Amino acid sequence: MTHIIVGKWGKNLAIRVPFEIARSSGLSEGEEVEIEALDGDILIRRSAAHIQNRQNAERAAAEIVADSKKHPLRGVSIRQLREEGRRG
Repeated sequence: MTHIIVGKWGKNLAIRVPFEIARSSGLSEGEEVEIEALDGDILIRRSAAHIQNRQNAERAAAEIVADSKKHPLRGVSIRQLREEGRRG
């Protein structure tokens, strides 16, 4: 855990994000973040990370669906395929 001191930036309070935290979270200069108070804590979310994760998941799902269409089961059940795989 890293400890930092809250400073002042104009009329606002400011927190500097240490390099290691920024690097491990993927935060970059100029990136927009969401910030909120939650049960007395401060929560900062990277908007871009959530969007990227969603896009990655959607892309992976589309690849799985497309790939599954290349391998039709032709009347064979998943159970039969599993049993056949166990037999080697």
